[in-house]
Amino acid sequence: MDDQRAAPSIARDAAASSYRIFVRNLIVAASIGIHAHEKRQRGRLRVSAELEIAAALPKADDFAEVVDYETIVAGIKRIAGTKHINLVESFADQVASLCLSDRRVSFVRVAVEKLDIYPEAESVGVVIERRRRAG
Repeated sequence: MDDQRAAPSIARDAAASSYRIFVRNLIVAASIGIHAHEKRQRGRLRVSAELEIAAALPKADDFAEVVDYETIVAGIKRIAGTKHINLVESFADQVASLCLSDRRVSFVRVAVEKLDIYPEAESVGVVIERRRRAG
């Protein structure tokens, strides 16, 4: 009898579960920055994104049922290859919007780091977080 009462609770927990996918330390070249030399020459960025998927893991081993990190990588590369962007904050916001364009993504954390800016610092940058609004 205890097993019968536990089963619905487990089913509810599975239905409310989530998982995360990530892209870590993707290096891209982008036209980014406010200084004249940054507008003339592309700079290296390190981009990381972590996405929370508001769904249980698929029951079948089916690619169509998951959020594809390949799409995220291609999107980040596309953003980096477009027109000049002044701020790393703007770049990060575009990446967050890309990630949230899939309705299954409930939360995203994006880090964008400019490399090669200061010889005494590995990087400078920004981390932003966005959560899908309920409703």
